[in-house]
Formats: sequence, C-alpha cells, structure tokens
Amino acid sequence: MTNIKTVFVTGGAGYIGSHCVLSLLEAGYDVVAIDNFANSVGQEKAASLDRVCQITGKEVIFYKCDLLDIQQLDEIFNKHKFDCVIHFAAMKSVGESMKQPLIYYKNNIIGAMNLLEVMALHKCYQLVFSSSCTVYGNPAFLPITEDHPIGNVTNVYGRTKYFIEEILKDTVNSDQKWNIISLRYFNPVGAHSSGLIGEDPTTNFSNLMPYIAQVALGKKTSLSIYGEDYATSDGTGIRDYVHVMDLAEGHVAALKKIQSNKVDLKVYNLGSGQGTSVLEFVKTFEKVTGVKVPYTIEARREGDIESMYANCDLAKKDLGWTAKYNLEDMCRDFWKWQTMNPNGYKKSETTTKNGKTNSH
Repeated sequence: MTNIKTVFVTGGAGYIGSHCVLSLLEAGYDVVAIDNFANSVGQEKAASLDRVCQITGKEVIFYKCDLLDIQQLDEIFNKHKFDCVIHFAAMKSVGESMKQPLIYYKNNIIGAMNLLEVMALHKCYQLVFSSSCTVYGNPAFLPITEDHPIGNVTNVYGRTKYFIEEILKDTVNSDQKWNIISLRYFNPVGAHSSGLIGEDPTTNFSNLMPYIAQVALGKKTSLSIYGEDYATSDGTGIRDYVHVMDLAEGHVAALKKIQSNKVDLKVYNLGSGQGTSVLEFVKTFEKVTGVKVPYTIEARREGDIESMYANCDLAKKDLGWTAKYNLEDMCRDFWKWQTMNPNGYKKSETTTKNGKTNSH
C-alpha cells in the first residue's frame, strides 16, 4: 500500500485542475500545483487557486512553471517530496490544434515526457493522467466502453492524448515500478456550487456551456449550432456532459485506487453515461435559468462526430465512482459562476480572505 500525502498537480490553475485541487484539499491531501497559463493568456497569478483556498481555508503551494522547462520542473521536485502526480497541463482547443499542430505536439507530448523523466529521476512512480474521450475517434458502438478501439482520432488535440497514452503503456511495460491511471473524460461542464470558481476561457468560446452563457449574458447575439441533420432525435449532435465536480471526485477516487492497489496501467471513462443533444442542452439551460438563448443553425463542421456517450460501469466497479450531478445541476452551477463573475476571474486578484496560495 502506498501512503499518498502530497500530490503534485500540473495545470492546477485551469478549469478542471482547480476544481480537482479543491477536492484534493477537502480529502486531506497536501497540494503543490503548477501552471504556465497557456490557456489563460495574460494571467500571471493563480486567481482560481486563491478562490480554492478561500473555499477550503487551506493553502496550496503554487509555482508558475512550464513543463517544457525541465530544469525548473526538476528544481520543484528537489524542493518537495511528491507521492503522486496528477497531470492536467495541456493545450486543449480542438479547432486550434488543427491550425497549429506543431505547437500542440510540442507542448502536450514533450511536456508529458519531461514530466515522466523528472518523476522517474525522483522515484515518484504514481500518476493519474488527464486523458480524453477524443482518443476513441468516431464511435464504432455506443455507449463507449474502455475496450473500444482507440487511435483513429479525428483531431490533433485528441492525437496528443492518444500518443501520451501509448507512451504511458510503453513506460509501464519497460519498468514495473509505475502505477498509472488514465482517466478519459467526456464533456466537462458546470462549476463549484459556491460560484467562486468555474470555467474562464480567454480564447474563442468553443465549448458549448461558456458559449451559451455569453449569449445569455448578452455578450454574444446568438449561439451557433453546427448541424441539424444528424440521425438523432432532434437532428443535433449528442454528447455526454459530466459535472466538473464529479470529475474532480473521480481523481480523488483514482488516487485512493493507486494508494490501495498495484494497478500498473488502468484506464477509466468518466462521464455521466447519458447522451444529451445540443438542443436538449439549450432547453435545459433556459428552463433552469429562465433566460432565452437565441440560436442559429450552421453547416456541420468537418471532423464533428454525430453521437458520443460513455459506459462508466468500470469506474463504478473499480473506483466506486459514479456521476452524482444531472444536467440541471450543471446549468445551475455554471450560471451561478457566470453571473457572479461575468468577466471571469479578475486578472489582478492575488489574495483571498480565508486562505492563500503560497506562490513562487
């Protein structure tokens, strides 16, 4: 049995990372987090983690660090004794990845390799990896189980996740010290129920929920829905939306699994197990918030998949994890975050009332 006390979180200031740090702190773990703010242009301080400290009353040690800087990464490992790593850090826009493939391959894959190299150097062999349902490509069957074929990926972002999973597989096969869980997320939405932390995209609003919220706030005139001629109940694409706090709890469950078992390399889907169409999503948002969301129908986008949702039975069986929140919860919590923070995090915010990040 491995005693996991201190967890190193890459990409800890990001959307999923910050919610996971909150769950880790509440579960009694100590957290050291890094971020290079690649997905938060212009941000220098981890405002999201300051808010996490405010919610939990606990501290997070934070470093601004890029995984491509292997020397700085090694220095951080020299300063701390890490029992496990949770690796979120990645560039993540599907559309952008198709336009800038080399940047995505360099950042995501070399960053992961640097991390594994430094972990091995410091004899830290426990890892939870943030993967994606994009590794499945166009589904051969639904719902998608973990033994669905992977690799026939439709975009560069998804290919980086697939390649990293292959690297992890080879790493475990070559050295049995490793204990790795790869979590394949479906579509994370929502926010913490406090409304203090949530998704704060600074690039184009390519994710559905932030886009809907921008329209609901009057910052955009209408929502673009791509395709209404799919073979679905209302013609719009179907996805599996999962509350970000359910995802966060999935990482805590994965840590407990690594702590109690030698897993070598295991893969789990994290989703709600329910397929929801874009129009169903919009109607639920309108019902929960009482705000109308005008939309226009556009042509299908190249590479878009008709329908995708998860079978999460394995995570329930092995990790004791199931999604607890429904679509209405996701809409309610995200709208609370959005209305409390219409402009996202204040970029100048660096301190909180009840807690603080110890930044370096």
